[in-house]
Amino acid sequence: QVQLVESGGGLVQAGGSLRLSCAASGRTYSHNFMAWFRQTPGKEREFVARISRSGISTYSASSMKGRFTISGDNAKNTVYLQMNSLKPEDTAVYYCAAGWYASTERDQYTYWGQGTQVTVSS
Repeated sequence: QVQLVESGGGLVQAGGSLRLSCAASGRTYSHNFMAWFRQTPGKEREFVARISRSGISTYSASSMKGRFTISGDNAKNTVYLQMNSLKPEDTAVYYCAAGWYASTERDQYTYWGQGTQVTVSS
């Protein structure tokens, strides 16, 4: 089992920045990739970015490239999502996930955190 705990969400004005953290514990060797997804009420959970356990391979959704950056610290078993130039449409619950495959599909990720709310005011 892998436990994932997100933090760093909050309320920010449009144009501002936030950095989300996802701390992994338990069998942290049981996955090769970690990812961030986000979800708003009534919508599907949307892929944001993923990173390989080595940190060498990263991939971000095209709509967020240039604004959102995923990174990791293996020593701390923690993955980060730096979000800049935030827009009101970025308002969502952001989830951290872990899985074996380099995927943008939520069903390819086995472990999930509880989520952290990000609210961007206009």
